[in-house]
Amino acid sequence: MALSGPEVEKQVPAEPRPGRKLQSWWSLAFCLCFYGFMSQMRPGESFITPYLLGPDKNFTQKQVTNEITPVLSYSYLAVLVPVFLLTDYLRYKPVLLLQGLSYVSVWLLLLFGSSVLHMQFMEFFFSITMAARIAYSSYIFSLVPPACYQRMAGYSRASVLLGVFTSSVLGQLLVTVGRIPFSTLNYISLAFLTFSLVLTLFLKRPKRSLFFNRGAPACAGASPSELDRMNLGQVQPTGGKPGQLPASWRDSALAHMLRELGHTARLPQLRLWSLWWVFNSAGYYLIVYYVHILWNVVNPTTDTTRVYNGGADAASTLLGAITSFAAGFVKIRWALWAKLIIAVVTVLQAGLIFLMYKTSNIWLCYSAFVLFRGSHQLLVPIATFQIASSLSQELRALVFGVNTFLATVLKTIITLVVSDKRGLGLPVRSQFLIYFVYFLVLFVAYVLAALLSGLRHFRQGRHQPLPPAQELMSPVQEQAVQDGPAPEDGVWAVGEQPEAKA
Repeated sequence: MALSGPEVEKQVPAEPRPGRKLQSWWSLAFCLCFYGFMSQMRPGESFITPYLLGPDKNFTQKQVTNEITPVLSYSYLAVLVPVFLLTDYLRYKPVLLLQGLSYVSVWLLLLFGSSVLHMQFMEFFFSITMAARIAYSSYIFSLVPPACYQRMAGYSRASVLLGVFTSSVLGQLLVTVGRIPFSTLNYISLAFLTFSLVLTLFLKRPKRSLFFNRGAPACAGASPSELDRMNLGQVQPTGGKPGQLPASWRDSALAHMLRELGHTARLPQLRLWSLWWVFNSAGYYLIVYYVHILWNVVNPTTDTTRVYNGGADAASTLLGAITSFAAGFVKIRWALWAKLIIAVVTVLQAGLIFLMYKTSNIWLCYSAFVLFRGSHQLLVPIATFQIASSLSQELRALVFGVNTFLATVLKTIITLVVSDKRGLGLPVRSQFLIYFVYFLVLFVAYVLAALLSGLRHFRQGRHQPLPPAQELMSPVQEQAVQDGPAPEDGVWAVGEQPEAKA
């Protein structure tokens, strides 16, 4: 029997009750975090580029830069939307299995592939693993009660970061101290990934998902979602089965979601941080994709024990975790200062990219990348909160999906023009000069936007002394502070912050 509107509204998510249920929740949390940790154990990942350029595979730098690596951007764009939809439709676990199988395929091709085509297929399978990362973050929220979302997000993010850090440190120790060749390191990675794939088989498959497999609107203590609230009275038509939604309802809800998305897009802070997500993320991932090739140019050593890529990746992961954590304690009036702060961080990133382009010292190059990655991770949780806090759960997923897709399109266009042999086919150093100019243009745009915003603020007569610094506030809360109370509506409610991983 469908619940009435008031009955649904009165349901409040409850904390796990003491006893067996609490013990069951902790067991589930441990299993999910252990899987998240093990899925990141790829100690050979930091050394893929020197492995491809070394005597094991003997590819040329031009082949790796202009023929192999660009395939990652193209294939990621091709698989992103299908994997996103399949993740929800198949209820997460099958996509996690696909991710595990793709990881195993990547390392099998690395070990036994011998041609450029084999390595291009390797990049294709790697793009599937990247697109499938959303499955893990969505999967954990489908299994735990809403009251545990915040804690579970923290635990899962910590387990993933710890896995990345441990993997990088382990890889570096095996190469530098253990003097293990890259090929053996890749066999060790394959063993870890096979174990992770076996763990996936034992994961519980949830009965519901966000869009395609919704089930009852409010079950197991879950609060009603935006889709449920949009047309609650039509959830169960006469003669229909519980949990089944007619096509007309879905069409109506989707149209309503798109209309609400149009309304929320008018929020200045939402627009600003979405644009930052698109443009800065595209540049960030281009740097991450090609920096290992640059390191090999700066330090073209044949002594594998003097390659410290794993240490650089571990340090950048650690700094990124610290800056992400610190961002939650930043007290500032984001509606007024966001553009200026983004501009400062962007020009810092531009300077670090120029340093990586210009230097011939590998330690300076390593340090610049660590700082570059840490500065990006500083703004990620802030952008996540500013975007997510003014949206319902479904709109939130839609906005992040659109932002990621647009960033991927932009990244693919830049790759085609700058990196691909069918475009300019530039060497990696010249590419970093292009990326420096790209971030410099973004800096100029952010500065101009900050100046215009300040001028507008001045002309409106709001240049009186600012109130004391506030805790991190959502765009809706910022607007309420400036313009008075906003109408209460489900779309404008502050929701839980999703996990954002870069």
